[in-house]
Amino acid sequence: MAARLILNADDFGLTLGVNRAIRELHQAGVLTSATLMATGPAFDNAVAIAHAHPTLGVGCHIILTDGMPVSHPGSIPTLMGADGKHFRPTLADFVQALLRGTIREAEIEREACAQVSKLQQAGIDVTHLDTHKHTHIFPAVTRPLLRIAENSSIGAIRNPFEPKWCRSLGKGTFVRRLQLSALEPLHARFDAHRQIRNGYVHSTEGSAGVSATGQLGTESLRQILTNAPDGLWELVLHPGYNDAELATVTTRLRSHRDIEREALMAIVPGILAQPNAPELIHYGNLGSFGLQREMGVHTPDTGFDRT
Repeated sequence: MAARLILNADDFGLTLGVNRAIRELHQAGVLTSATLMATGPAFDNAVAIAHAHPTLGVGCHIILTDGMPVSHPGSIPTLMGADGKHFRPTLADFVQALLRGTIREAEIEREACAQVSKLQQAGIDVTHLDTHKHTHIFPAVTRPLLRIAENSSIGAIRNPFEPKWCRSLGKGTFVRRLQLSALEPLHARFDAHRQIRNGYVHSTEGSAGVSATGQLGTESLRQILTNAPDGLWELVLHPGYNDAELATVTTRLRSHRDIEREALMAIVPGILAQPNAPELIHYGNLGSFGLQREMGVHTPDTGFDRT
């Protein structure tokens, strides 16, 4: 039995160039899914692309650090940075506050719900949830996201843990791989959440390419795709165009977005032509909601009831 793969691009809505890359890659059959940023500068353009390409699975890329909220900042004070208008600027700042217990879980839920509702009100059938910087690797973030998924007819969430078979390929920096290994004990707690355990909210067996973020070129991509064992996996991607607009936004991934885009175009068609090639799907194909979508009877939430 071949592996089932979700090829997901993060940062949908970040810039027109990122959106263009996602559209082109999906049209070429080498990208199945993307996660949309509710406060991305190119949000409206991303929504238009999503409506024009219904075979593209679109999730919500929940942002809790390095960005602006959808909610009024006064309603989520423990999530705000020093200026009171933006989230904490770095992942380290967010994690320190989370581990100190100074971030209220209810505020995470309030803001994440607002971001999901913005997508749903724009007519997006939200297939799954994931987080910017993989912040839901921590249970205090996973819990409110799973409650939102359960209450908003969203049938899946990213498994933020990279599988051992992918880490063993040695892609990415040693420090990055060491950090992911140190967080691996949290994996069992992720799997033990009620919504995942009872199958109401689905996930994959792991997310490949996390340690290789920023270094996922042609050879790295080929090795990951050819070594993926049987099972259900996500490949985390950040394609785009390194254009003038990208230079105006905060991101550490610039020229590498071009490298990933070109690598996907170069490698994936050949992989799919091989015997026992992986089956490409998106999160919206999973579970009972996937069956409803296949039958044409799925009615996505509008988001209004939960704003």
